[in-house]
Amino acid sequence: MYEGYITDVKGIKVGHAEDIKGGTGVTVIIPPSGNSCAVEVRGSAPGTRETDLLNPVNTVESVNALILSGGSAYGLNASSGVMQALEEDGLGLDVGVGIVPIVPQAVLFDLAYKDYKCRPDSNMGKLAYKNAGINENRQGIVGAGTGATVGKILGMDKSMKSGLGSASICQRNLVVSAMVAVNAFGDIYDYEKGKQIAGPIDDGKIIKTVDVMGKIINNFSDLADKNTTIGIVSTNAKFDKTKLTKIAQMTHDGFARSINPVHTGFDGDTIFALSTNEIEADLNMVGVMAANAMSRAIANAIYATNKKESIDLI
Repeated sequence: MYEGYITDVKGIKVGHAEDIKGGTGVTVIIPPSGNSCAVEVRGSAPGTRETDLLNPVNTVESVNALILSGGSAYGLNASSGVMQALEEDGLGLDVGVGIVPIVPQAVLFDLAYKDYKCRPDSNMGKLAYKNAGINENRQGIVGAGTGATVGKILGMDKSMKSGLGSASICQRNLVVSAMVAVNAFGDIYDYEKGKQIAGPIDDGKIIKTVDVMGKIINNFSDLADKNTTIGIVSTNAKFDKTKLTKIAQMTHDGFARSINPVHTGFDGDTIFALSTNEIEADLNMVGVMAANAMSRAIANAIYATNKKESIDLI
């Protein structure tokens, strides 16, 4: 596996909560105050909350928490528990009569994995928040990755289990980290090792989704809205929302290198970009590092879930 975890960026806390039997979960990322945050959505079937706030033309610059979760649109309920916990802790945007916690969220579709009726709710969101700490380092079947699967073109029974992955890249005192819940329609590749590590299984072998697509041609209706890879890239460098939006865009290159096909009509691929605003750094350098960290995190989601250092294409 590749090294690093998103908590390598000083001040970031991560908390997970999941229902293993039900097959879903929540991951909450809590940044320090004074952060900046942006987002870039590339998939055509997203499930999100409060992402409009992160547009550079809008007022709010900082967030109190970010949430990745399963449950499809039902999973958006997790944010209410996180908001309640933040309010209890006195954290949120001062609106004069009180505070309003700023909690953007992205969800993935895992309802077909185990129990359709089991979805993240406010209690699970609040538990993930309460579990958050700087020493969290779990990957695989945990939090938002609990119900994640990949390579679903031949149906769930021929897909591969995926999960949550994280990785970091450091250059001197500059840290860039990524975390991702990989629930893609397509196949997964270890970009740096140049090999496919996950995809649909046919006759005991990992095959390529694009090869199957070429035979099916136009019969993909059963796969609509049942996927989505969602992630966060964080850095200790100083950037406003405009520059972080560019970094989020560049980070999607990591998706494109490691997932094929990606950004389809069946995926709601979303990446948040978060800065703790501690050191000066070049935007282009951070963007390149972010894409590489995201590629490594995607591979780690497969390696951690399958408990192997590498998975060879059969």
